[in-house]
Amino acid sequence: MGLNNYSNIWCLDFEFRAPDGERPAVRCLVAIEYHSGQTIRRWCDELGETPPFLIDESTLIVAYYASAEMGCFLSLGWDLPPNLLDLYVEFRRKHNGLFLKAGSDLNGALIQYGLSVIPDKQEMRELAMREGDVYSEQEKSDLVAYCQADVEALIHLLPKMEESIDWPRALVRGSYMKAVAVMEYNGVPIDTEILERLRDRWNDIRQDLIAEIDQDYGVYEGSVFKADRFEQWLTQQGIAWPRLESGKLDLKSDTFRDIAKGHPELEPLKELRYSLSELRLNKLAVGRDGRNRCLLSPFRAKTSRNQPSNSKFIFGPSAWLRALIRPAVGYGLAYIDWSQQEFAIAAVLSGDADMQQAYTSGDPYLEFAKLAGAVPPEGTKDSHPKERKLFKNCILGVQYGMGPESLAQRIGEPVIKGRELIQLHKEIFPDYWKWSQAVVDYALTSGTLFSTLGWSLSINSQANPRSLANWPVQTNGAEILRLAVILIVETGIAVCCPVHDAILIEAPLERLDEDIRTAQQLMQQAGEMILGGFKLRTDVDRVCYPERYIDERGEKMWEKMMKLLSAFDSE
Repeated sequence: MGLNNYSNIWCLDFEFRAPDGERPAVRCLVAIEYHSGQTIRRWCDELGETPPFLIDESTLIVAYYASAEMGCFLSLGWDLPPNLLDLYVEFRRKHNGLFLKAGSDLNGALIQYGLSVIPDKQEMRELAMREGDVYSEQEKSDLVAYCQADVEALIHLLPKMEESIDWPRALVRGSYMKAVAVMEYNGVPIDTEILERLRDRWNDIRQDLIAEIDQDYGVYEGSVFKADRFEQWLTQQGIAWPRLESGKLDLKSDTFRDIAKGHPELEPLKELRYSLSELRLNKLAVGRDGRNRCLLSPFRAKTSRNQPSNSKFIFGPSAWLRALIRPAVGYGLAYIDWSQQEFAIAAVLSGDADMQQAYTSGDPYLEFAKLAGAVPPEGTKDSHPKERKLFKNCILGVQYGMGPESLAQRIGEPVIKGRELIQLHKEIFPDYWKWSQAVVDYALTSGTLFSTLGWSLSINSQANPRSLANWPVQTNGAEILRLAVILIVETGIAVCCPVHDAILIEAPLERLDEDIRTAQQLMQQAGEMILGGFKLRTDVDRVCYPERYIDERGEKMWEKMMKLLSAFDSE
């Protein structure tokens, strides 16, 4: 399979305006047929209800970062093409893990293959983004010429990349870029009334918010976090905390996040610190229609996962802020996530039968505790919650390559306890540990790792063995997510966004349950396709108007925030 399979190959690019949170407003299109050189140049008012070229099964559409182009298709009301090749994605796949002197944008790819770059014309990008639809004939001509330069670059780049294109799996990745465009077009419904009130009152709320939350900790002096007070509180609570080489407490956000997983009493303080230091409410990308939209940045991570902006994406900032997600009148949302997905993937990839059995038991954390003799066979998560939590933290820690010291910090126990738990994991799941070491050995000797569907990682001299061991689990998890999203979008279900190992869908209330069932079936099917028939479970959180989405980690913070907001509004 390759380029010769297609009668027509259209390389194309749009220029468009898309402020944060908004759908693209098309300015112009240029498309060049690869074989014949036929060129189509159209200003937006010359574009009709269908593309000015065929998009049948014999046609291949080629673009660079194609979700943007597919977003323009949707804005124009066009059907999406059946066959899409995204050279950005294939360039990322081939060079993933390698140092690229010019990055992975179109000019970076051109430089990598020894081709002439496109002159950087900031004024042309500003021209496309200009508000309003009135352009002079000269401005139109200049913008179309700028657009054509990108398409001509694709014409030169395509033959250079042809031999490295991973057919036919490249078309699967192209299908995901189409699905990304659909999700970015749909967006996530936001309670804009509360958002605007929070934006207006944020500076007023900050100090009272500190006082409200700090009454449980006593670690602030005014608006200043005092490390010595926090250290005293940790001692009183018996919580171990990592330190820097200097001996001071490690107060990084990642450290707070990790420790809070084992000590949920820290969640409000963690959320407060993040909100005070990093939350920028004005950066949250919400359009005039009340939808959160931003680039989902597919394939950006080394594991091929999406990497949307933490400040623009509603699932990026503090967990409490997700309560802004609220379905429209007559609609509902469903947050559907795979249950213990990474544990199951590791169990299947490693061929560890005991791990697979632990997953199929319905509660791998409790099953691990039972196999270790910490919980009797008849034990449940209600009868032995502390033991289950301890062994859950061990499983999650092992999956992310934690050593005894890090695990001990996470569970608030001496290092010897962390060492004991990891040793139990090794004894009970030996095939997993053999496979994990084999992954690292293979990566370091061959210089490459591959996922089931061909995403690759080139290994450099700075590679972290723990990251290498976890890479196949994360990357195949990303493959499962992509397949599921493709299948669900193709059924016509409205997908709002992907969230790591979850999918947010939207439907009219009378159809919500049916769409949930269909989405769950397709998510299971996607898992079976990657994991050789192994069945993954999914969990569902339904949110029906007038309710709002609540992440339990941020629930207390949201309640405090609404209490303070109401108090200010009543003044």
